[in-house]
Amino acid sequence: MSATTVVLMWEARAADGRGGELLEWARARAAELSRAPARRELLRAPQDRVLVMTWWPDAAYGDDLPELPEPAAGLITRPVHRWRFEAVY
Repeated sequence: MSATTVVLMWEARAADGRGGELLEWARARAAELSRAPARRELLRAPQDRVLVMTWWPDAAYGDDLPELPEPAAGLITRPVHRWRFEAVY
């Protein structure tokens, strides 16, 4: 597959009352990636869900790209969901 822009999505749901803490944890981890993405967005949703999206231009779909780790078990209610997309322009 030829190089394109790959978008990584990372989504987690915080344990009750810990949404702000999960958001700050994700913000810090996104800033510490081994290399900086071209674009990064942090979003939040009801039920203390946090979403991080990173854009990686000139990457192939299967490339090894920096991703956020799994938070400590006490900070989240379930395993992190991860998706990988190709940007379509």
